Amino acid sequence: MLQARSLSVEVGGRLTLVDASFTVAHGDKVGLVGRNGAGKTTMLGVLAGHRPAHGGTVLRRGALGYLSQDPRTAATTTGAGITALDHVLSGRGLDQLAITIEKRRLALEEDPSEANVARHARAVDAFELAGGWAAEAEVRRIAAGLGLPADRVDLPLAVLSGGERRRVDLARILFAGSDLLLLDEPTNHLDTDAKMWLMGFLASYRGALLVVSHDLGLLDEAITRVLHLDDGRIVEYKGTYSQYRRSREADEVRLTKVAAAQAGEIKRLSTLADSMRGQTQRRARTAKSIDHRVSRLRDSAISGPQRERTLSLRLPAPPRAPRVVLEVEGMAKSYGGPPIFDDVSFDLGRGERLMIMGLNGAGKTSLLRVLAGEAEADAGSWRLGNGVSVGYYAQEHEGIVAGKDLLSHVREQADLPLGELRALLGMFGLPGDMAFQDASTLSGGEKTKLALAQLTAGRHNLLLLDEPTNNLDPPSRTAVAGALAGWGGAMVLVSHDPEFVRELAPQRVLLMPEGTLDHWSDDLLDLVSMA
Repeated sequence: MLQARSLSVEVGGRLTLVDASFTVAHGDKVGLVGRNGAGKTTMLGVLAGHRPAHGGTVLRRGALGYLSQDPRTAATTTGAGITALDHVLSGRGLDQLAITIEKRRLALEEDPSEANVARHARAVDAFELAGGWAAEAEVRRIAAGLGLPADRVDLPLAVLSGGERRRVDLARILFAGSDLLLLDEPTNHLDTDAKMWLMGFLASYRGALLVVSHDLGLLDEAITRVLHLDDGRIVEYKGTYSQYRRSREADEVRLTKVAAAQAGEIKRLSTLADSMRGQTQRRARTAKSIDHRVSRLRDSAISGPQRERTLSLRLPAPPRAPRVVLEVEGMAKSYGGPPIFDDVSFDLGRGERLMIMGLNGAGKTSLLRVLAGEAEADAGSWRLGNGVSVGYYAQEHEGIVAGKDLLSHVREQADLPLGELRALLGMFGLPGDMAFQDASTLSGGEKTKLALAQLTAGRHNLLLLDEPTNNLDPPSRTAVAGALAGWGGAMVLVSHDPEFVRELAPQRVLLMPEGTLDHWSDDLLDLVSMA
């Protein structure tokens, strides 16, 4: 159970939630929605105890499972050699229980006393009570449901891609059997089958659930109540996401009318008071009385509904590139074991778009990291054409650094006047004083927009894009797709978003891990969300 009392949340010096109270009880399945930048991710972190509240209290009862938007969590908070299987098992403490059993067994061999027999028996009982004997099979079942192949479950976390590590984190949370789930964009990096599996799991989940997601299908399948975060307030709606949308649209019409009527009355009274000033003493007293009334009206006036900011993106033309911008020959990559891909060769021409497809773990992200200079190949070579400038969009936002403001991030890419840099941030929906905000306080969607603004500032003619639409709301996805579709540079693209890929219209496809190169066909769009 989760209870917030008079909760206030601050992001970058701005209050995104003020004095809100609500409860998520056992069996409740609640969607937290609101426009990008409304503060949903920060609020979820506060509710999970990972961020401090600006005011108020949060009460949690029972075991908590919290999935953040950051897919690097699992690899950076655990030992470098821990496997995905062990990490998921640790969700119930089974890894430590297994260690305890082994210690008790060794102690029993050295001294078969009654005390050591009892200690060993208690350790075994605790392991059994936690479902230890059937745990590995359960972990593999959950991992398979989330689209993580069995052979990847046995690998160290450090060698998994960001999408795979996020699946592992989600599997750990689901396996742990928590009483309260706080999930931030749980369908990121999931293919269609995995999303369907997760929807079924959440629909049958009996604990308390609070989820942030842009996946409307998930919300409609699993949600029975919606909390709408808008302008620092929480408004509650009962029913599915579709029912919420209808109710919200009606509320927005009503709020718009009320706000317009209040603004009209304030203007009328202010005009009346102004007309009385400088006249008789009696009229001056009346004007002052009207001023007090206008002040009270302004204090109690509601603002109209905050509309989602629609991006209007105009990407500058890329610098002139040579006829061949990239050549790859016989490239291979491994992480201490068998290569995840081998003998990959292709070239990329000026303005050409190449789609990389393959199952999770096929090496798509690893290939992009090598081409971006973030990792080294184990074999083969690659070469950029003369005058080629590479921009890399990393799905884990490695280029966004905590402690640095947004302005510093774009300034590193281009030495432009302050006004131009702030205008660039504003174009990507990061306006005003947000330029001076710590980038680590941004939501996932805002980090995506900042990373895309960095690419734009860099004036590259070759873009390496690894899932660039993750965390974006549908209107922003459409805007980004349209802007990139009209851009004249070359691209190497990894994406699970069929509509985004359709808009970009790649000419060729590279199938991983085989490295098979072929012409693109729209028939492949059905496989994009699965590959």
